Amino acid sequence: MISPGSLIEFIDAGRFFCGYVTGLADRKIHLLSQNGRELHLPESRVLIASRQPCPQPPSREALTALLQQRATDRAALADTIRLEELWQIVNEEADNEFQPDFLAELFFGDRATDDQRAAFLRAVFADSLFFKFKNGLITTHSAEQVEQMRLQRQREAEKARLLDQAAIGLQKIMRGEASVEDEWPERERCLHWLAQWVLQGSECAEDEFCRLVLKKAGFTAPHSGHALLVKAGVWDADENLALLRSDQPIEFPEPCLQLSQSLREATLEELLADAKRRDLRALDTLTIDGASTRDFDDAVHIVRKDDGHVEVGIHITDVSYYVPPKSPLFAEARERSTSIYFPEGHIPMLPQELSLDLCSLIQGKIRPTISFLVTLTATGEIVHSSIVPAVIEVKRQLSYREADQLIERDPDLAALNVVRQQLRQQRVDKGALLLSLPDVNIDIRDREHIQVYLSPVDTPARNLISELMILANSLAASYMAAREAPGLFRSQPPPRRRIISGVQNNLADIAHQRRFLARGELTAHPKPHSGLGLNSYTTITSPIRRFLDLAMQHQLCHMIHGRGILFSSEECKTFAGIIQQKLGRANAIRQQRHRYWILRYLEPKEGQRINALVVGQGAKRVNLLLCDCLFDVDLPPNPAFPVEPGDIVRIRLARVRPLDNLLRIEW
Repeated sequence: MISPGSLIEFIDAGRFFCGYVTGLADRKIHLLSQNGRELHLPESRVLIASRQPCPQPPSREALTALLQQRATDRAALADTIRLEELWQIVNEEADNEFQPDFLAELFFGDRATDDQRAAFLRAVFADSLFFKFKNGLITTHSAEQVEQMRLQRQREAEKARLLDQAAIGLQKIMRGEASVEDEWPERERCLHWLAQWVLQGSECAEDEFCRLVLKKAGFTAPHSGHALLVKAGVWDADENLALLRSDQPIEFPEPCLQLSQSLREATLEELLADAKRRDLRALDTLTIDGASTRDFDDAVHIVRKDDGHVEVGIHITDVSYYVPPKSPLFAEARERSTSIYFPEGHIPMLPQELSLDLCSLIQGKIRPTISFLVTLTATGEIVHSSIVPAVIEVKRQLSYREADQLIERDPDLAALNVVRQQLRQQRVDKGALLLSLPDVNIDIRDREHIQVYLSPVDTPARNLISELMILANSLAASYMAAREAPGLFRSQPPPRRRIISGVQNNLADIAHQRRFLARGELTAHPKPHSGLGLNSYTTITSPIRRFLDLAMQHQLCHMIHGRGILFSSEECKTFAGIIQQKLGRANAIRQQRHRYWILRYLEPKEGQRINALVVGQGAKRVNLLLCDCLFDVDLPPNPAFPVEPGDIVRIRLARVRPLDNLLRIEW
């Protein structure tokens, strides 16, 4: 019974307090607490009250001192209570709920004092392993509950230990100090968690741990996790986070590596054992590629005939010879669907034993090919074409730059260039759109000074290879379409609006036209390709780099050997779905990485004004192309500064943050 003069115990902000009841009014208890505060508490807040009133000391200060002393005595007494011993006594009882006074007297003996009763409750609240206080009763935990709680406490203690070690370890990393393994044995695990957290954020399984350890270590600034991983040597300062966030395969699985390493170069005799395969080694075949290219997919040749016609050969490496459709290599190529190229390197579709060696058309090496032999008139009209398995030996390997320098005086290159011009004009006459924007080359050799330079793609050598590859691809599509064979056909409806025509078009018109292109399609049966000016189209000329081309090469090889189709229409539809999904993933990674490096290039220019080309204009936005890096940006229209497509304007780089994927521009 609570009355004036009672000593009571209550909890405030998680702490036990001792109080002296000075009065009762309005269903509230008026009291003075041990810290000298006057409080009004509902009776439900009282945990325990003394059985007998306590004589009031002569002064408020004396009363406060008394309360503080009683609280100290009770806390000390609570520390001596061994709850486990008491729990072992009562745990086997049928009833698991007890009055607090009963348990206190069971532990201390008959008629426990007020201090002992209060100390017992303090002990129960301090250690909830064995007992729980609720609604005035104490519940005994079962043996199973105690064991589970013990395990949970061990896990929490381990987590606390891990947090302490990790916080100290991260501080040492940031200071550049080496950490001793004995001091931080979980270093690798913690850094792995931190990497996953930087990549996944709140979706990371160890989100709470990572937030706590960074806070404990004092690293609360944005991108602290990234900075620590770079400092620890886990990541490069420009780590490809878009790639790490994706499920894009990087390393090849062991079965693929073992298989690719076991393959050996086919001999001439083995290749020519195929009665359909022709020996074309005597032809003056050559490759024209980028200066750094090592995976050569294609080679070409030209022969002038006595009747004024020319024979052009487009020779595509026969990857199907080494990668059968049911092999682990074929399955892995399907999963990747494409090679991905970055300024810092690339992720190949096939292991390098194939992509850089056995399947690469290296000068002086005997290689199997699928060859497109095309006879054309002097005006570029096709009079005959055939697709044959063959064997070639490349005689020359030229870069685009070398080919451009030789193209006017080298007889073969000059003749091929004439064919290129004729083929291109034929496509333009059929409505093809020539939308060649310069290549954006990002030089990252000096990471402190990223450079971007534009290289034209509309050079004679590049156009030569482009037109001959389009020719080979269209011939493959026509071959299969004529036989009503299923495949993987690329098509494109007409543009929503046509802006350009002919061969010569400026950058502004090309950039503007690209905004009105219809989305391309990938189907199992042919449809027209408006952008290329062709009735049917596929791609078969890059089987090292594209799964679509590899699958089509298999289908074509099967047919030209007289064995009918290899893949059914349903299988081709399945391939198309997989390819679109995987290419979507690869393109997203490629675009995000390209954007990152462009932002790194622009970062030192923050606050400066740079040139931008006005590409389009709407009611709510102006579409711009940054002139020095061909990067698309948008701005709201500025009524004070009217612009038209084709204008060059100066815009301000207000804020550039590569790690935040942020670019803010202003008029």
